[in-house]
Amino acid sequence: MKKKWIVLLLTMAMVLGALAGCTGGGSSDGEKNGDGAKVENDTGSESVNNASTGVQKMTVWCWDPTFNINAMNVAAEIYKKDHPEFELEVTEISAGDIVQKLATSTSAGNTADVLPDVILFDDSLVAQEVVSYPEVFMDLTDAGIDFSEFSEGKVACSVVDGKNYGIPFDSGAAIAAYRTDVLKDAGYTIDDFTDITWSEWIEKAKVVKEKTGKALINGQSSYNQVTVMLKSCGGSYFDEDGNIDIAGNKKIKRVCELYLEMLEAGVYQEEVGWDTYIGNINNGNVAGAMNGCWIMSSIQAASDQSGLWAITNVPSVDGVDDATNYSSQGGSTWTITNECKNVDLVIDFFNSTFAGSKELYDTILSTCAISTWIPAGESEAYTEEVEFYGNQSVYATIVDYTAKIPVSVINAYDASARQAVCTAITNVAFSGADLDEELVAAEETVSFEMEQ
Repeated sequence: MKKKWIVLLLTMAMVLGALAGCTGGGSSDGEKNGDGAKVENDTGSESVNNASTGVQKMTVWCWDPTFNINAMNVAAEIYKKDHPEFELEVTEISAGDIVQKLATSTSAGNTADVLPDVILFDDSLVAQEVVSYPEVFMDLTDAGIDFSEFSEGKVACSVVDGKNYGIPFDSGAAIAAYRTDVLKDAGYTIDDFTDITWSEWIEKAKVVKEKTGKALINGQSSYNQVTVMLKSCGGSYFDEDGNIDIAGNKKIKRVCELYLEMLEAGVYQEEVGWDTYIGNINNGNVAGAMNGCWIMSSIQAASDQSGLWAITNVPSVDGVDDATNYSSQGGSTWTITNECKNVDLVIDFFNSTFAGSKELYDTILSTCAISTWIPAGESEAYTEEVEFYGNQSVYATIVDYTAKIPVSVINAYDASARQAVCTAITNVAFSGADLDEELVAAEETVSFEMEQ
Protein backbone atom coordinates (compact mmCIF):
# COMPACT_ATOMS: atom_id res chain seq x y z
CA MET A 1 0.00 0.00 0.00
CA LYS A 2 2.89 2.38 0.71
CA LYS A 3 4.11 1.97 -2.86
CA LYS A 4 0.62 2.66 -4.24
CA TRP A 5 0.38 5.94 -2.35
CA ILE A 6 3.84 6.99 -3.57
CA VAL A 7 2.70 6.32 -7.12
CA LEU A 8 -0.44 8.36 -6.47
CA LEU A 9 1.52 11.33 -5.11
CA LEU A 10 3.92 11.26 -8.05
CA THR A 11 1.06 11.07 -10.50
CA MET A 12 -0.91 13.91 -8.93
CA ALA A 13 2.18 16.11 -8.91
CA MET A 14 2.61 15.75 -12.66
CA VAL A 15 -0.82 14.94 -14.07
CA LEU A 16 -1.95 18.52 -14.66
CA GLY A 17 1.11 19.45 -16.71
CA ALA A 18 1.21 16.18 -18.61
CA LEU A 19 -2.47 16.24 -19.51
CA ALA A 20 -3.00 19.96 -20.07
CA GLY A 21 -3.06 19.65 -23.82
CA CYS A 22 -5.48 16.76 -24.09
CA THR A 23 -7.81 17.11 -21.09
CA GLY A 24 -10.51 19.44 -19.95
CA GLY A 25 -11.73 20.41 -16.51
CA GLY A 26 -15.12 19.35 -15.25
CA SER A 27 -17.88 21.66 -14.08
CA SER A 28 -19.38 21.28 -10.65
CA ASP A 29 -23.05 20.83 -11.48
CA GLY A 30 -24.90 18.14 -13.43
CA GLU A 31 -25.97 19.24 -16.88
CA LYS A 32 -27.71 17.95 -19.96
CA ASN A 33 -25.58 17.18 -22.96
CA GLY A 34 -26.62 17.83 -26.52
CA ASP A 35 -28.66 14.64 -26.97
CA GLY A 36 -30.43 14.89 -23.63
CA ALA A 37 -28.45 12.22 -21.78
CA LYS A 38 -27.66 13.28 -18.26
CA VAL A 39 -24.05 14.08 -17.42
CA GLU A 40 -23.36 13.72 -13.72
CA ASN A 41 -20.61 15.73 -12.05
CA ASP A 42 -20.31 13.86 -8.77
CA THR A 43 -18.33 10.66 -8.43
CA GLY A 44 -21.12 8.37 -7.32
CA SER A 45 -22.40 6.13 -10.09
CA GLU A 46 -24.46 2.99 -10.07
CA SER A 47 -24.56 0.44 -12.87
CA VAL A 48 -28.09 -0.82 -13.28
CA ASN A 49 -29.29 -3.51 -15.68
CA ASN A 50 -33.00 -3.68 -14.95
CA ALA A 51 -34.45 -6.82 -16.51
CA SER A 52 -38.04 -5.88 -15.69
CA THR A 53 -37.88 -2.67 -17.75
CA GLY A 54 -35.42 -3.89 -20.32
CA VAL A 55 -33.06 -1.01 -19.48
CA GLN A 56 -29.37 -1.73 -19.77
CA LYS A 57 -27.13 0.98 -18.43
CA MET A 58 -23.40 1.55 -18.87
CA THR A 59 -21.65 4.02 -16.59
CA VAL A 60 -18.54 5.95 -17.60
CA TRP A 61 -16.01 8.30 -16.03
CA CYS A 62 -14.26 10.71 -18.39
CA TRP A 63 -13.50 14.40 -18.91
CA ASP A 64 -13.99 17.15 -21.51
CA PRO A 65 -17.60 17.63 -22.69
CA THR A 66 -16.66 18.72 -26.21
CA PHE A 67 -14.21 15.90 -26.86
CA ASN A 68 -14.36 12.68 -24.81
CA ILE A 69 -17.92 13.00 -23.49
CA ASN A 70 -19.16 14.05 -26.91
CA ALA A 71 -17.51 10.99 -28.47
CA MET A 72 -19.08 8.66 -25.91
CA ASN A 73 -22.52 10.19 -26.45
CA VAL A 74 -22.22 9.85 -30.23
CA ALA A 75 -21.19 6.22 -29.75
CA ALA A 76 -24.22 5.65 -27.53
CA GLU A 77 -26.60 7.06 -30.15
CA ILE A 78 -25.10 4.77 -32.79
CA TYR A 79 -25.37 1.74 -30.51
CA LYS A 80 -28.97 2.54 -29.57
CA LYS A 81 -30.05 2.19 -33.20
CA ASP A 82 -29.84 -1.59 -32.80
CA HIS A 83 -30.13 -1.66 -29.00
CA PRO A 84 -32.95 0.76 -28.08
CA GLU A 85 -32.92 -0.43 -24.46
CA PHE A 86 -29.34 0.79 -23.98
CA GLU A 87 -28.75 3.67 -21.57
CA LEU A 88 -25.54 5.63 -21.00
CA GLU A 89 -24.62 7.58 -17.90
CA VAL A 90 -21.48 9.68 -18.09
CA THR A 91 -19.88 11.21 -15.02
CA GLU A 92 -17.77 14.23 -15.97
CA ILE A 93 -14.65 14.04 -13.83
CA SER A 94 -11.20 15.49 -14.44
CA ALA A 95 -8.26 13.23 -15.29
CA GLY A 96 -6.54 14.11 -12.03
CA ASP A 97 -9.65 13.40 -9.96
CA ILE A 98 -10.02 10.00 -11.62
CA VAL A 99 -6.57 9.02 -10.37
CA GLN A 100 -7.37 10.26 -6.88
CA LYS A 101 -10.81 8.63 -6.64
CA LEU A 102 -9.42 5.33 -7.85
CA ALA A 103 -6.74 5.39 -5.16
CA THR A 104 -9.06 6.36 -2.31
CA SER A 105 -11.81 3.89 -3.22
CA THR A 106 -9.30 1.06 -3.52
CA SER A 107 -7.71 1.97 -0.20
CA ALA A 108 -11.11 2.09 1.49
CA GLY A 109 -12.17 -1.20 -0.05
CA ASN A 110 -15.40 0.22 -1.50
CA THR A 111 -14.72 0.04 -5.22
CA ALA A 112 -18.03 -1.77 -5.79
CA ASP A 113 -19.90 1.28 -4.49
CA VAL A 114 -17.79 3.90 -6.28
CA LEU A 115 -16.30 2.75 -9.56
CA PRO A 116 -18.18 2.83 -12.87
CA ASP A 117 -18.14 0.26 -15.64
CA VAL A 118 -15.74 2.24 -17.83
CA ILE A 119 -12.92 4.69 -17.05
CA LEU A 120 -10.93 6.80 -19.51
CA PHE A 121 -7.20 7.34 -18.91
CA ASP A 122 -4.51 9.29 -20.68
CA ASP A 123 -2.30 6.81 -22.52
CA SER A 124 0.68 7.68 -20.33
CA LEU A 125 -1.17 6.57 -17.19
CA VAL A 126 -2.93 3.33 -18.18
CA ALA A 127 -0.08 0.94 -17.41
CA GLN A 128 0.71 2.77 -14.17
CA GLU A 129 -2.87 2.42 -12.93
CA VAL A 130 -3.15 -1.23 -13.94
CA VAL A 131 0.10 -2.12 -12.18
CA SER A 132 -0.90 -0.15 -9.08
CA TYR A 133 -4.43 -1.60 -8.90
CA PRO A 134 -4.43 -4.95 -10.76
CA GLU A 135 -7.62 -6.02 -9.02
CA VAL A 136 -9.57 -3.12 -10.51
CA PHE A 137 -9.11 -3.53 -14.26
CA MET A 138 -10.48 -6.23 -16.53
CA ASP A 139 -8.16 -8.31 -18.69
CA LEU A 140 -9.51 -7.79 -22.21
CA THR A 141 -7.05 -10.03 -24.04
CA ASP A 142 -9.64 -12.68 -24.90
CA ALA A 143 -12.71 -10.44 -24.75
CA GLY A 144 -13.27 -10.55 -28.50
CA ILE A 145 -11.88 -7.11 -29.39
CA ASP A 146 -9.62 -7.17 -32.46
CA PHE A 147 -6.59 -5.24 -31.24
CA SER A 148 -4.78 -5.89 -34.52
CA GLU A 149 -7.03 -3.25 -36.12
CA PHE A 150 -5.51 -0.54 -33.93
CA SER A 151 -2.07 1.04 -34.14
CA GLU A 152 0.46 -1.30 -32.52
CA GLY A 153 2.11 1.57 -30.65
CA LYS A 154 -1.24 2.76 -29.33
CA VAL A 155 -2.26 -0.71 -28.14
CA ALA A 156 1.06 -1.06 -26.33
CA CYS A 157 0.07 1.77 -23.98
CA SER A 158 -2.45 -0.51 -22.25
CA VAL A 159 -0.56 -3.82 -22.36
CA VAL A 160 0.81 -5.06 -19.03
CA ASP A 161 2.60 -8.41 -18.74
CA GLY A 162 1.44 -9.32 -22.21
CA LYS A 163 -2.24 -8.73 -21.47
CA ASN A 164 -4.57 -6.08 -22.92
CA TYR A 165 -6.32 -3.77 -20.48
CA GLY A 166 -7.71 -1.03 -22.69
CA ILE A 167 -9.63 -0.11 -25.83
CA PRO A 168 -7.68 2.59 -27.72
CA PHE A 169 -9.48 5.85 -28.45
CA ASP A 170 -8.08 9.07 -29.90
CA SER A 171 -4.75 9.36 -31.60
CA GLY A 172 -1.81 10.99 -29.92
CA ALA A 173 0.14 10.68 -33.17
CA ALA A 174 2.67 13.48 -33.22
CA ILE A 175 2.61 16.11 -35.94
CA ALA A 176 4.82 19.02 -36.88
CA ALA A 177 2.58 21.94 -37.89
CA TYR A 178 4.12 25.04 -39.43
CA ARG A 179 3.03 28.43 -40.73
CA THR A 180 3.74 28.12 -44.44
CA ASP A 181 3.87 31.91 -44.90
CA VAL A 182 6.66 32.14 -42.33
CA LEU A 183 8.54 29.26 -43.93
CA LYS A 184 8.22 31.03 -47.29
CA ASP A 185 9.73 34.20 -45.83
CA ALA A 186 12.72 32.09 -44.79
CA GLY A 187 12.99 30.46 -48.23
CA TYR A 188 11.44 27.12 -47.29
CA THR A 189 8.34 25.02 -47.98
CA ILE A 190 6.72 22.29 -45.88
CA ASP A 191 8.58 19.70 -47.97
CA ASP A 192 11.87 21.03 -46.61
CA PHE A 193 10.77 19.87 -43.14
CA THR A 194 9.47 16.45 -44.18
CA ASP A 195 11.44 13.25 -43.48
CA ILE A 196 14.39 15.13 -41.97
CA THR A 197 16.57 14.58 -38.89
CA TRP A 198 16.70 16.79 -35.82
CA SER A 199 20.14 18.06 -36.75
CA GLU A 200 18.80 19.14 -40.14
CA TRP A 201 15.76 20.66 -38.44
CA ILE A 202 17.91 22.75 -36.08
CA GLU A 203 19.98 24.17 -38.95
CA LYS A 204 16.86 25.15 -40.91
CA ALA A 205 15.18 26.50 -37.77
CA LYS A 206 18.18 28.79 -37.27
CA VAL A 207 17.56 30.24 -40.73
CA VAL A 208 13.88 30.79 -39.91
CA LYS A 209 14.87 32.56 -36.69
CA GLU A 210 17.46 34.72 -38.47
CA LYS A 211 15.15 35.78 -41.31
CA THR A 212 11.82 36.11 -39.47
CA GLY A 213 12.76 36.59 -35.81
CA LYS A 214 10.52 33.65 -34.81
CA ALA A 215 11.33 30.44 -32.98
CA LEU A 216 10.04 27.55 -35.04
CA ILE A 217 8.22 25.83 -32.16
CA ASN A 218 7.56 26.30 -28.45
CA GLY A 219 6.45 24.21 -25.49
CA GLN A 220 5.90 23.97 -21.77
CA SER A 221 9.47 23.16 -20.70
CA SER A 222 10.92 19.86 -21.90
CA TYR A 223 8.25 17.45 -20.61
CA ASN A 224 6.21 16.93 -23.77
CA GLN A 225 8.98 17.58 -26.30
CA VAL A 226 11.21 14.90 -24.81
CA THR A 227 8.30 12.46 -25.12
CA VAL A 228 7.90 13.19 -28.83
CA MET A 229 11.62 12.80 -29.49
CA LEU A 230 12.20 9.66 -27.43
CA LYS A 231 9.14 7.76 -28.65
CA SER A 232 10.04 8.44 -32.28
CA CYS A 233 12.95 6.01 -31.96
CA GLY A 234 11.13 3.50 -29.76
CA GLY A 235 13.03 4.77 -26.74
CA SER A 236 12.11 4.18 -23.12
CA TYR A 237 13.35 4.84 -19.61
CA PHE A 238 13.19 1.10 -18.88
CA ASP A 239 14.47 -2.10 -20.48
CA GLU A 240 12.20 -4.94 -21.57
CA ASP A 241 12.44 -6.52 -18.12
CA GLY A 242 11.19 -3.34 -16.45
CA ASN A 243 14.56 -2.28 -15.06
CA ILE A 244 15.40 1.42 -14.95
CA ASP A 245 17.63 2.36 -17.90
CA ILE A 246 18.55 6.05 -17.99
CA ALA A 247 22.23 6.59 -17.15
CA GLY A 248 23.67 4.50 -19.98
CA ASN A 249 20.82 4.95 -22.43
CA LYS A 250 22.17 6.32 -25.73
CA LYS A 251 18.74 7.33 -27.01
CA ILE A 252 17.93 9.36 -23.90
CA LYS A 253 21.32 11.07 -23.95
CA ARG A 254 21.00 11.96 -27.63
CA VAL A 255 17.49 13.38 -27.10
CA CYS A 256 18.81 15.50 -24.23
CA GLU A 257 21.72 16.76 -26.36
CA LEU A 258 19.41 17.77 -29.19
CA TYR A 259 16.98 19.49 -26.85
CA LEU A 260 19.79 21.47 -25.23
CA GLU A 261 21.08 22.40 -28.70
CA MET A 262 17.62 23.74 -29.64
CA LEU A 263 17.52 25.85 -26.49
CA GLU A 264 21.02 27.20 -27.10
CA ALA A 265 20.13 28.16 -30.69
CA GLY A 266 16.90 29.87 -29.62
CA VAL A 267 14.80 27.85 -32.07
CA TYR A 268 12.70 26.25 -29.32
CA GLN A 269 10.88 28.66 -27.04
CA GLU A 270 10.12 27.39 -23.53
CA GLU A 271 6.87 28.75 -22.08
CA VAL A 272 5.41 29.08 -18.59
CA GLY A 273 1.87 27.71 -18.57
CA TRP A 274 -0.59 26.40 -21.11
CA ASP A 275 -2.22 29.75 -21.89
CA THR A 276 1.08 31.37 -22.81
CA TYR A 277 2.07 28.35 -24.86
CA ILE A 278 -1.12 28.36 -26.95
CA GLY A 279 -1.26 32.16 -27.04
CA ASN A 280 2.13 32.43 -28.71
CA ILE A 281 1.06 29.90 -31.35
CA ASN A 282 -2.21 31.70 -32.07
CA ASN A 283 -0.75 35.21 -32.14
CA GLY A 284 2.10 34.27 -34.46
CA ASN A 285 4.97 34.74 -32.03
CA VAL A 286 6.22 31.29 -33.00
CA ALA A 287 6.06 29.69 -36.42
CA GLY A 288 4.76 26.25 -35.56
CA ALA A 289 3.82 23.58 -33.06
CA MET A 290 4.89 19.99 -32.45
CA ASN A 291 2.65 17.82 -30.29
CA GLY A 292 0.14 15.04 -30.47
CA CYS A 293 -2.39 15.77 -33.21
CA TRP A 294 -4.87 17.01 -30.59
CA ILE A 295 -2.97 20.33 -30.81
CA MET A 296 -4.82 20.98 -34.08
CA SER A 297 -7.97 22.10 -32.29
CA SER A 298 -5.97 24.79 -30.49
CA ILE A 299 -4.16 25.87 -33.66
CA GLN A 300 -7.49 26.22 -35.47
CA ALA A 301 -8.75 28.61 -32.78
CA ALA A 302 -6.97 31.33 -34.80
CA SER A 303 -9.49 31.23 -37.65
CA ASP A 304 -7.84 34.21 -39.36
CA GLN A 305 -4.86 31.94 -40.10
CA SER A 306 -6.87 29.50 -42.21
CA GLY A 307 -4.86 28.36 -45.20
CA LEU A 308 -1.56 29.41 -43.66
CA TRP A 309 -0.78 26.12 -41.91
CA ALA A 310 0.46 22.72 -43.07
CA ILE A 311 1.44 19.55 -41.23
CA THR A 312 4.18 17.01 -41.73
CA ASN A 313 5.96 14.32 -39.75
CA VAL A 314 8.41 14.97 -36.92
CA PRO A 315 12.21 14.93 -37.27
CA SER A 316 14.03 11.68 -36.55
CA VAL A 317 16.68 11.42 -33.83
CA ASP A 318 19.91 11.13 -35.78
CA GLY A 319 22.73 9.11 -34.32
CA VAL A 320 20.60 6.38 -32.74
CA ASP A 321 19.24 3.05 -33.91
CA ASP A 322 15.55 2.63 -34.81
CA ALA A 323 15.08 6.32 -35.61
CA THR A 324 11.79 7.16 -37.37
CA ASN A 325 9.82 10.27 -38.27
CA TYR A 326 6.76 9.09 -36.32
CA SER A 327 5.88 9.46 -32.67
CA SER A 328 3.05 10.04 -30.20
CA GLN A 329 2.22 12.32 -27.31
CA GLY A 330 -1.07 12.27 -25.45
CA GLY A 331 -4.19 10.44 -26.55
CA SER A 332 -6.41 8.29 -24.32
CA THR A 333 -7.71 4.76 -23.75
CA TRP A 334 -10.95 3.30 -22.39
CA THR A 335 -10.65 0.70 -19.62
CA ILE A 336 -13.31 -1.62 -18.17
CA THR A 337 -13.38 -2.18 -14.42
CA ASN A 338 -14.01 -5.46 -12.65
CA GLU A 339 -17.04 -3.77 -11.07
CA CYS A 340 -18.77 -3.77 -14.47
CA LYS A 341 -22.30 -5.16 -13.99
CA ASN A 342 -22.87 -6.34 -17.56
CA VAL A 343 -19.61 -7.26 -19.23
CA ASP A 344 -21.23 -8.69 -22.36
CA LEU A 345 -23.12 -5.43 -22.91
CA VAL A 346 -20.03 -3.26 -22.51
CA ILE A 347 -17.85 -5.43 -24.74
CA ASP A 348 -20.54 -5.48 -27.42
CA PHE A 349 -20.87 -1.70 -27.13
CA PHE A 350 -17.16 -1.15 -27.79
CA ASN A 351 -17.04 -3.72 -30.59
CA SER A 352 -19.92 -1.88 -32.24
CA THR A 353 -18.49 1.61 -31.79
CA PHE A 354 -14.91 2.49 -30.87
CA ALA A 355 -13.62 -0.83 -32.25
CA GLY A 356 -15.99 -1.13 -35.16
CA SER A 357 -17.79 1.98 -36.42
CA LYS A 358 -16.61 4.24 -39.22
CA GLU A 359 -19.76 6.28 -38.64
CA LEU A 360 -18.60 7.13 -35.12
CA TYR A 361 -15.19 8.35 -36.19
CA ASP A 362 -16.62 10.26 -39.15
CA THR A 363 -19.02 12.08 -36.83
CA ILE A 364 -16.49 13.09 -34.17
CA LEU A 365 -13.80 14.05 -36.65
CA SER A 366 -14.94 17.68 -36.51
CA THR A 367 -13.63 17.86 -32.91
CA CYS A 368 -10.20 16.60 -34.09
CA ALA A 369 -10.89 13.27 -32.39
CA ILE A 370 -8.74 11.30 -34.82
CA SER A 371 -9.04 7.53 -34.78
CA THR A 372 -6.39 4.97 -33.93
CA TRP A 373 -8.77 2.32 -35.28
CA ILE A 374 -7.05 1.88 -38.63
CA PRO A 375 -10.15 1.06 -40.76
CA ALA A 376 -11.53 4.52 -39.98
CA GLY A 377 -8.83 5.95 -42.21
CA GLU A 378 -10.51 4.34 -45.22
CA SER A 379 -13.57 6.57 -44.81
CA GLU A 380 -14.21 9.39 -47.27
CA ALA A 381 -14.40 11.83 -44.36
CA TYR A 382 -10.76 11.13 -43.58
CA THR A 383 -9.67 11.82 -47.13
CA GLU A 384 -11.33 15.22 -47.37
CA GLU A 385 -9.09 18.22 -47.89
CA VAL A 386 -9.03 20.71 -45.00
CA GLU A 387 -8.90 24.36 -45.99
CA PHE A 388 -7.23 25.49 -42.76
CA TYR A 389 -4.18 23.37 -43.63
CA GLY A 390 -3.83 24.51 -47.21
CA ASN A 391 -6.26 21.84 -48.45
CA GLN A 392 -4.15 18.97 -47.15
CA SER A 393 -5.91 15.66 -46.38
CA VAL A 394 -4.59 15.96 -42.85
CA TYR A 395 -6.79 13.31 -41.22
CA ALA A 396 -5.77 10.53 -43.61
CA THR A 397 -2.17 11.62 -43.16
CA ILE A 398 -2.41 11.33 -39.38
CA VAL A 399 -3.98 7.86 -39.57
CA ASP A 400 -1.01 6.85 -41.74
CA TYR A 401 1.38 8.31 -39.16
CA THR A 402 -0.44 6.46 -36.37
CA ALA A 403 0.19 3.08 -37.97
CA LYS A 404 3.95 3.81 -38.15
CA ILE A 405 4.61 4.83 -34.53
CA PRO A 406 7.29 2.60 -32.95
CA VAL A 407 6.46 0.53 -29.89
CA SER A 408 8.14 1.65 -26.66
CA VAL A 409 8.49 -0.13 -23.32
CA ILE A 410 6.02 1.44 -20.88
CA ASN A 411 6.39 1.18 -17.13
CA ALA A 412 4.29 2.24 -14.15
CA TYR A 413 7.06 4.71 -13.26
CA ASP A 414 7.20 6.35 -16.69
CA ALA A 415 5.94 9.70 -15.42
CA SER A 416 8.50 9.95 -12.64
CA ALA A 417 11.31 8.81 -14.95
CA ARG A 418 10.38 11.42 -17.54
CA GLN A 419 10.28 14.11 -14.86
CA ALA A 420 13.70 13.06 -13.56
CA VAL A 421 15.21 13.33 -17.06
CA CYS A 422 13.59 16.73 -17.58
CA THR A 423 15.08 17.88 -14.28
CA ALA A 424 18.47 16.73 -15.53
CA ILE A 425 18.02 18.81 -18.70
CA THR A 426 17.07 21.86 -16.64
CA ASN A 427 20.12 21.48 -14.43
CA VAL A 428 22.40 21.29 -17.46
CA ALA A 429 20.75 24.18 -19.29
CA PHE A 430 20.52 26.65 -16.44
CA SER A 431 23.15 25.54 -13.92
CA GLY A 432 25.90 24.26 -16.20
CA ALA A 433 25.75 20.75 -14.74
CA ASP A 434 27.32 17.77 -16.52
CA LEU A 435 24.75 15.81 -18.55
CA ASP A 436 26.19 12.34 -17.83
CA GLU A 437 26.25 13.03 -14.11
CA GLU A 438 22.72 14.38 -14.18
CA LEU A 439 21.42 11.30 -15.96
CA VAL A 440 23.07 9.09 -13.34
CA ALA A 441 21.34 11.15 -10.66
CA ALA A 442 18.02 10.82 -12.51
CA GLU A 443 18.34 7.04 -12.60
CA GLU A 444 19.19 6.93 -8.90
CA THR A 445 16.13 9.05 -8.08
CA VAL A 446 13.73 6.79 -9.95
CA SER A 447 15.41 3.64 -8.68
CA PHE A 448 14.91 4.83 -5.11
CA GLU A 449 11.22 5.51 -5.76
CA MET A 450 10.74 2.05 -7.28
CA GLU A 451 12.26 0.39 -4.23
CA GLN A 452 9.99 2.08 -1.70
